[in-house]
Amino acid sequence: MNTKDLLHITVAYLITLAAAGILLYVLDGSLVWDVLWADLLATVVIFLFSRGYKNSSFYDAYWSVIPPLIALYWAMASPANDVDLTRRWLVVVVVWLWGVRLTTNWAKFWPGLHHEDWRYGPIKQGAGRLDILADFSAIHLFPTAIVFLACLPIYAAVAMPAREVNALDWLAALLTLLAVLISLVSDIQLHRFLKTCQEGEIMAQGLWRYSRHPNYFGEWLFWFGLMLFGLAARPESWLWITPGAIAMLIMFLAASIPMIDKRSLERRPNYGDHMKAVSGFLPLPPRN
Repeated sequence: MNTKDLLHITVAYLITLAAAGILLYVLDGSLVWDVLWADLLATVVIFLFSRGYKNSSFYDAYWSVIPPLIALYWAMASPANDVDLTRRWLVVVVVWLWGVRLTTNWAKFWPGLHHEDWRYGPIKQGAGRLDILADFSAIHLFPTAIVFLACLPIYAAVAMPAREVNALDWLAALLTLLAVLISLVSDIQLHRFLKTCQEGEIMAQGLWRYSRHPNYFGEWLFWFGLMLFGLAARPESWLWITPGAIAMLIMFLAASIPMIDKRSLERRPNYGDHMKAVSGFLPLPPRN
C-alpha cells in the first residue's frame, strides 16, 4: 500500500462524498430518487478525478465504499413506523461488514497511482477519439447503475413497511455472511499464491480448486443474499427487488469472467485444460 497515493484517493473520495451529501441535503423528494441523483453526482466527481490523474482506477474503491453509506442513509433517513428494526440493522451490519472487508482488501493490495486495472486500457483505446465517453459510460457509470440496482433490496428491507423478520431473513443473513467469508478466504489464498507463483502458473489451490473465480462467486452470493432480504421484507415488490442480483450474475458470467479467462489463456499455456477441469463460477468438484 502506497500511503502517499492512498491519501490522494482519500481526499478525492471525501470531496466526492461531500458533493453527494450536499445534494442529498438540498433534495427533498423520494429517498430512492434522491440517493440515485447523489450517486450519479458522486460518480461524475470521481470520473473527473480519474481524468485528472489519467487513471480510471480511481473508481475501483467506489464499488465497496458507496453501498454501506447508502444502506446507512436509508436506515437513518426513513421513519421507523412499520419497519422491522431487527431486519433493518441486520442488513446494515452485513452491508458494512462486506464493505469494510472489500475496501480493506483493495487498500492493502492497491499498488498505487501508477497502477490502472488492466481491463480499462483496452476499453478506452478501443473507443479511439471517444475514449472519454467510453471511460465514463463503461468504466464509471455502468457499474454505478448495476450496484444501485442491486442495492434496491436494501431499501425494501430497511426503509419500507414490511413483514416481520422470518426464516428467509435468516437464510439471507447466513448467505451474506458466507459470501463475505468466501470472498475473504479466496482473496487471501490468491494473494499468497501471487507472492510465490512462477510465470504461467495457474491458481488451483484452496477454494480455487473448485472454482476458477471463487471471489466472483462470493461477491455475487452477497448480492443474492441482499435480494433475499428484500423479498423477506416485501415479497410483493419482487419486480424491482430481483433485477439487481440478476444483472450482477449476467455481468459476471457474460463480461468479467470471459475477459479474465481470455487473458489467462493468452498468458498461461495450460489454462485451456484448467477451464475444462474446473468450474468457472459455482464451486464444484473438479472434473478429472
